[in-house]
Amino acid sequence: MAWFALASYAGKGGRRSGIVFNGSVHDLAATWRAVNAGAKRTPDWVGADLDDVFGAWDRCGEAVNRFGEKAAKRAASGRLPGVIKDGNSRLLIPTRPRRIFCAAANYIEHANEMKSVLAKKTESNPYFFMKADSAAIGPNEPVVVPPQTRMLDWEVELGVVIGTTCRNVSKARALDQVAGYTIVNDVSARDLNKRTDFPFTFDWFQGKSFDTFAPIGPWIVPAACIRNPHKLDLKLAVNGKMMQDSNTDQLIFDIREQIAYLTAMLTLRPGDIIATGTPAGVGMGRGIFLKPGDVMTLHIEDVGTLENPVAAPRKERARR
Repeated sequence: MAWFALASYAGKGGRRSGIVFNGSVHDLAATWRAVNAGAKRTPDWVGADLDDVFGAWDRCGEAVNRFGEKAAKRAASGRLPGVIKDGNSRLLIPTRPRRIFCAAANYIEHANEMKSVLAKKTESNPYFFMKADSAAIGPNEPVVVPPQTRMLDWEVELGVVIGTTCRNVSKARALDQVAGYTIVNDVSARDLNKRTDFPFTFDWFQGKSFDTFAPIGPWIVPAACIRNPHKLDLKLAVNGKMMQDSNTDQLIFDIREQIAYLTAMLTLRPGDIIATGTPAGVGMGRGIFLKPGDVMTLHIEDVGTLENPVAAPRKERARR
């Protein structure tokens, strides 16, 4: 399967859908017309927002993959409409997820650096928490440092975009439910993950759900284009210095196991995103944290590169 990705970008009239070849973004509808000149009918997904495309992936996913394969070959020959944008300075968050499920302590070395003592895998299950959908932002949007924290941290994670409505899925069928893959940065305020005013000492919702705490992107690569999601290098650098460098083959609970676990308790829906866990190298383990002016650059093999700056909060006018 030839590689391509689906992106959202800021175009005339607002948010538009794009298709990506070799890092270059083309308008999806214009590309479809160029590849299918003379076609009597244009599928509904061609002009749709990517929220709707991935929301209907079980119906249109095969057609999108066939088109992507055909268009990628045309792109290789140089016979496609003009490039919308090289890089990702005008890219938007590819889809706006309603639910973001995050796997915790899912790389052994990361658990070790956080001084988390894990049970044997045979005696355990995946551990999940959720981030608010309002935390989600796109490429190059700033991650804002809340005034409540002094310990803002980074976490590169492979993001899994669900493409079907599914419940009680077996591990054997789990990857069939995946529409595509993206990058998620599980930004965390470490000093807000714990509380002393309640008997419940952990508060991961507070520490991980501030606005801008979930950069996602730069695009979504259809699952058919990823040969093995369990064999992908993932890296994160801050201001050009490498902090995290690992591979998804180090996951404790793999993607199949995560989907099977989640669907045993709830229905996953198209467009849901699972952040599958982060490897070692976070700021908490190093004793350093993010500050305004820093730039985080995340890269996952066969997916892409996601970059976001860190910014101080804007001063708001006092309400009368």
